Amino acid sequence: QVQLVESGGGLVQAGDSLRLSCAASGRTFSNHAMGWFRQAPGKEHEIVAGINWTGDSTYYRDSVKGRFTISRDNAKNTVYLQMNSLRPDDTAVYYCAAAKNIYIYHRSWDYWGQGTQVTVSS
Repeated sequence: QVQLVESGGGLVQAGDSLRLSCAASGRTFSNHAMGWFRQAPGKEHEIVAGINWTGDSTYYRDSVKGRFTISRDNAKNTVYLQMNSLRPDDTAVYYCAAAKNIYIYHRSWDYWGQGTQVTVSS
C-alpha cells in the first residue's frame, strides 16, 4: 500500500516557477514508478511526467518538455515536479500517482494523491 500527499501548488503569474512535492508513505515506494498527472476543468487526466523507481528513466508530455523536471529522493520517499516558465494552459489540479511502471493511461496507475491546485494567470 502506498499513500501519497501532494503539496506546493498555488497561484502564480505566467513565466513563474513552482515546485510540487509528493510525500509517500509505505515501504514499497522505492519499488514504484511515480508520475504527475493533471486535470483541467472539463478535461480528462493527462500525464505530465513519470519517473521509474531507480530515477534513471523519465517521461514528459511534449508540452512540458524543457520546462518541467521530475525527480525523486527514495531516501525521503518524495517525488518532485519542478515547473518553470509556467503558462496559463498549465492551470489544473496536479496529482501524484504510483504504479509498477510508467503508463500513459491514468487508469493504469494504482495509487493517487488528493491533488493540488496550480493556477497560472496571464
